[in-house]
Amino acid sequence: MIRSHFGVIAIAAMVGVTSCGEDKKVQAPASFTIAIGSVAPLTGGIAHLGKDNENGARLAVEEANAAKIRIGGKEAVFQFLAEDDQEDAKVGNTVAQKLVDAKVAGVVGHLNSGTSIPASNIYSGANIPMITGSATNPELTERGLKGVFRVVGRDDQQGPAVANYLIANAKPKVVAIIDDATAYGKGLANEVEKTLKAAGVIVLAREQGTNKTVDWKAVLTKLKGRSPDAVFYGGMDSTAGPLLKQGRELGVKAVFSFGDGACTDKMGEFAGSGADGLLCSQAG
Repeated sequence: MIRSHFGVIAIAAMVGVTSCGEDKKVQAPASFTIAIGSVAPLTGGIAHLGKDNENGARLAVEEANAAKIRIGGKEAVFQFLAEDDQEDAKVGNTVAQKLVDAKVAGVVGHLNSGTSIPASNIYSGANIPMITGSATNPELTERGLKGVFRVVGRDDQQGPAVANYLIANAKPKVVAIIDDATAYGKGLANEVEKTLKAAGVIVLAREQGTNKTVDWKAVLTKLKGRSPDAVFYGGMDSTAGPLLKQGRELGVKAVFSFGDGACTDKMGEFAGSGADGLLCSQAG
């Protein structure tokens, strides 16, 4: 937050210096514009989460404009620029460069770790601060890039927490782990697996899908034959819901558990009655 404010003030200072060098007969403008970018998946399976992020950032900009903030004696008018990264790293990099070219003062986003990590290289290289409220993979902030921030817990905190809760409450002897092969899903699943194994829990060979997988029957049929006491899935609600629903339809009796990507109010819609009794964590 502080770094984002610093970026806004620095741009305002440059505007002030430019104004001082102009003909004194020309009256300086009473206000100046500061562009704020927002990036999230606004289309696709988790567009509902992306829109939540966009709406939150848009509200903050509207409130800032209503407060009529003044910097250097001039009113700062905040302009909101929203972009859709489609939960895709290549698209994320494209829109990140688009915002850099638009000379934004800072960026709110991205939503996913898999888009935030590569895009952060672009923002940091352009000296534009970014702050994410949902990207939990530790790599995002472990590389020491300038101006890269998050206001949410990391997977190396969330993973052990959900694993220990599962151990304490479900007391599983055998656990199956599935992930969606993304920086978030795989990274969180790895942390859960490490904690389970350290506690002496047997973890079956990893199963994997993608962030687009909605047909899990083959994976679930395979797991059913191994009779796990619990299943952990690293991924988002749009794929977690079908996994849980199909698991119950196939008669998998295990306790299903998830991370924050699937700890949403949409799980009831995606999983139906199968959502009853699920365990999930929220990154603080």
